[in-house]
Amino acid sequence: MIIKSAELETVCGVTSKLPDNILPEFAFAGRSNVGKSSLINKLVNRKALARTSSQPGKTQTINFFNLNGEFYFVDLPGYGYAKVSKEVSAKWGKMIERYLLTSKQLRVIFLLVDIRHEPSAGDKQMHEWIVANGFDPVVIVTKADKINRSQITKQLSMIRKELKMKPGERVIPWSKETRQGFDEVWKVMEDELYGPSDEASEEPKADEPAGKTGG
Repeated sequence: MIIKSAELETVCGVTSKLPDNILPEFAFAGRSNVGKSSLINKLVNRKALARTSSQPGKTQTINFFNLNGEFYFVDLPGYGYAKVSKEVSAKWGKMIERYLLTSKQLRVIFLLVDIRHEPSAGDKQMHEWIVANGFDPVVIVTKADKINRSQITKQLSMIRKELKMKPGERVIPWSKETRQGFDEVWKVMEDELYGPSDEASEEPKADEPAGKTGG
């Protein structure tokens, strides 16, 4: 995918009316500081389209990025930041829920989790909620370069187990440093936008070793 144009088109706060978009949407969810903004910037080859911050929990809006005038990336507020009050956290949760339930163009929800740790209570709750509402999430496991390659399969299997993932759910290891997972994430979106390519059935899944280990 060649990104010719990328712009922040709509910013929605807690009380904002969500846009009634007519273009496909791909949403990104994850706890604060999981690397969501970095992933979005890497995918579109921009340094600061999605703003990264040294202060987790700072993003309090749903941000709609228009790409090539063809589709949207939807950056959802990070959850699980301890220094945010329960009241504020609850408002963010309602905002995310409202978007996921009302969007008419949502094609894929990417759920980001950190490969170095067990999924948090928020990660488990978000995954459970996504599945319960009829979506088929794609789990992107970030910071894959932060652990030894020999540990990746073990960690992916653990994440599958902790999230109680169903057979067939995709897990894609990701690293902004090495670009691991870059092509796999784009392929998920391109298949949704343009239909599966002829080579799709011949390509191994990014997490195939974990799938075999996890049974």
